[in-house]
Amino acid sequence: MKFTCEKNAFAREISFAQEIIASKNALSIMSNVLLEAQEGSLSIKATDIKVSFETTIPVDTSEPGSITVFCDKLSGILSSIPEGDIAIEQDDSKVVVKPTFKKVRFQLKTISSEKFPELPAAPEEAFFSIPAKEFKEMISQTVFAVSDDETRYFMNGVYMERVEGGLVLVATDGRRLSYVKREFDAVIPEFKGIIVPPKVLSLVQKRAPDEGLVELAVTDKSLFLRFGSYRVSSVLIEGQFPNYQKVIPESQKNSVSLKRSDLLDALRRVSIFVEQKSRRTFFGLSNGSLVLSSEESEIGTAREELPCAYEGPEATIALNYKYVEEPLKVIDTEDILIEFTEPNRAITVSPSPRSDYFHIVMPMQIE
Repeated sequence: MKFTCEKNAFAREISFAQEIIASKNALSIMSNVLLEAQEGSLSIKATDIKVSFETTIPVDTSEPGSITVFCDKLSGILSSIPEGDIAIEQDDSKVVVKPTFKKVRFQLKTISSEKFPELPAAPEEAFFSIPAKEFKEMISQTVFAVSDDETRYFMNGVYMERVEGGLVLVATDGRRLSYVKREFDAVIPEFKGIIVPPKVLSLVQKRAPDEGLVELAVTDKSLFLRFGSYRVSSVLIEGQFPNYQKVIPESQKNSVSLKRSDLLDALRRVSIFVEQKSRRTFFGLSNGSLVLSSEESEIGTAREELPCAYEGPEATIALNYKYVEEPLKVIDTEDILIEFTEPNRAITVSPSPRSDYFHIVMPMQIE
C-alpha cells in the first residue's frame, strides 16, 4: 500500500477514529485504525466493538492495499507534522509516514488487516432521513441528563422512540429528566423504543454538519447513522427504560418567568459557595422576586436577588444548581419559565414561549 494525501484532512479523520477507540493497548487490534487504499480514495475504519466508524477521503494512490495502525501514535505523528502533503507507505509489517516537504520519517508496526473485525451494516431499506440540524438540537436538549450510574444501566443512554409524525428523545438519571419531541415530514418506519449510548450521539453532535440530512436505521440491537462521508453505528443498551410519562406533571399551579441569561449568570456566581457534594442552591420566591442563595459550611455564603414575573405564595425550593444550569445552557430563548406546584415536588424548566422540549428537576431536602 502506498498513497499521498493532504495532512490536515487525514489528521481530522484519524482524530475522529481515536474518539471511537477505547483501548490504548498498542498490541490490541482494537487500538488500531484500519486503512484501505483504493484508486483515488482511502477508507478509514475504527471500532471499540460497541461503536463503529467509517469514512473515506480522497488520496493519490500509487499502490492499493490495507493495513491497521496503532491509532494513538498515528494521531501523535500527524499532529506533529506541519500542513502539507504526506506520504504513507507499507514496508512489510511496518508503515512509513513522512511529509513530502521535510526530512523526517516515522515508522510504525502494523497488525494484519485480516484480524480487524467486520463492521456491522443495516439493510438499505431500513434507513430514513431527517434534517441533521434538528436531530443535533434534539441531542443537545437531552444527552447531558443521561445517568452515569452503571448499576442502573438502562438509564445510561438516551431513549428514542417513534411517535406519530416524528421522534421523541428522553434522558433521565432518576433526579431529573429532559424531553424533546420533534415532528418531521419524513416517513419514519415503525420501531420499538431504543436506548442509545451517549458516545455515539455526542459524535453526531460534534461531527455532523448543520446542513443536509442525517440518515438513521434501527435494527434489533443497533442504531446506524450516515451523514456526509461518515458511517457510524452503535450497539443499543438493553433493558427497560423508565416510564417517563409518569414523571411529567399534567399541570402546575405556579409559574415564574425571567431572563435566561440573568439566571445563568447568577447561578454561576452563587455556586461559588455551594457544598460540592450536594450542589444545593436555594431558590426563594416572593412576588416579583427570586433570591438565589448558597452556603458552604465554615467558608462563606452567597446571595443574589433577581427580578422576575411571579405572583404566588412565598416558597423556597432547594435544587442541585447543575440540574438547572445545564438546561439553561441549551435553552434557545431569551426568557424561561419555571413551573411548580409545591416546593418539594417536581419543577419544570422550559423556554418562553413554550417549544417542543422541557426539563424536569426533582427538588432536594431543604435541611
